[in-house]
Amino acid sequence: MTHPVTPATAKQQGSIIALLPLFLFLVLFIGAGLYFQSQGVDFAFYQLPAPVAILPAVVLALLISKQRLNQSIETFIGGIGHSNIIAMCLIYLLAGAFASVAKATGGVDATVALGLSLIPSSLLLPGFFVIAAFIATAMGTSMGTIAAVAPIALGVATEADISLPLMAGAVMSGALFGDNLSIISDTTIAATRTQGCDMKDKFRENLIFALPAALVTLVLFAVAGQGQVELAPQQIDLLKVLPYLTILVLAVAGLNVFVVLTIGIVLAGATGLIGGDYGWVTFGKDIYAGFTNMQEIFILSMLVGGLAALMQQQGGLAFVSRQIEKLIARFSSAKGDASCRAAELGMAGIAAATNLCVANNTVAIVVSGDIAKDLATKHGVTPKRAASILDIFACIVQGLIPYGAQALLIASTFAISPVDAISYTWYGMVLALVAVVIVVVRPRN
Repeated sequence: MTHPVTPATAKQQGSIIALLPLFLFLVLFIGAGLYFQSQGVDFAFYQLPAPVAILPAVVLALLISKQRLNQSIETFIGGIGHSNIIAMCLIYLLAGAFASVAKATGGVDATVALGLSLIPSSLLLPGFFVIAAFIATAMGTSMGTIAAVAPIALGVATEADISLPLMAGAVMSGALFGDNLSIISDTTIAATRTQGCDMKDKFRENLIFALPAALVTLVLFAVAGQGQVELAPQQIDLLKVLPYLTILVLAVAGLNVFVVLTIGIVLAGATGLIGGDYGWVTFGKDIYAGFTNMQEIFILSMLVGGLAALMQQQGGLAFVSRQIEKLIARFSSAKGDASCRAAELGMAGIAAATNLCVANNTVAIVVSGDIAKDLATKHGVTPKRAASILDIFACIVQGLIPYGAQALLIASTFAISPVDAISYTWYGMVLALVAVVIVVVRPRN
């Protein structure tokens, strides 16, 4: 006797039809990027904003939904209003405000100056890796770090006769390290909220992967070092570095991230106000500018949350999970560590493949977050480990695609090709190897 397929059973079995909106989003976004790239347009994959590219996908999801239109819209709004999505968006705003105020009050310049004063003239490449890594960890943005550090690194590389692609690779490697590790990075926010873990726990889990990769990368840049130059004495203002150090310490200590970021914003503003040339009105404007800088990822996260709710209601996410389950079963019939290991590799593959398509590691994590959480729950992967793997493998791909924003920005600054830039982004390559080895050999509790 055959049983009728109800909406509930369709959801359980999964349906590839429910994934059509996601495919439409990817086709529009990737298609526009390839078109503009063929026309020689700079930042080709960023000409069609992702929040606009996803709108037709949302309309399609509403049209193919088996619910009544009003119910479908309620499902969509419910996805947007999910507590994880709202918390994620609020953290984005605070992180953007902190980065904006800290930069406006001279925090970035002070940190770079401190780093330059400590770099031996024979270790310029690993030195700039460390500077970029620290700033990105404190600011939570690889793009902001590259924008701040790259022009200085270019001047030093030219004066010291260091290969420009090599120096670009060192800066980009450090920026990616910090962005991946930072507790206020948008990728960390997305990964921890979708997997349901604390940021401090994800930070500590990430260290297991990131530190060995960073040490190997430092050695590689030290060995590859060429040329040296005596840097002029730098004027150091430790007061302006204090906000960065404070949020790092408080975050690792486990203080609530909303409180950490609020303290960081207040401290960064205070360092400017104490100097006398930074007023309250400017402080307020810089906070709002930070909010504005997060507008794209803020809107996109909400729309992705709504789209994911519609696809989940129609069984799209269940379909993807079922296909991955089949793949896991093929390579791992055992339970325990073997099942857990296969699930982690499945999460890594989803995050990496999605990021190859959208060229944005945060979007990749948001899109693949629900599927990864389902896999983690079924196979006993801890939330902190799932969040760490999502962030790491999205970061790896982001650093190794020539059409990613980071490669395009640093290539334009150094006047080299994006392919040259990623060729020396050794941290991403080393991290990929280290991460796979750790996933495969590390025992589970």
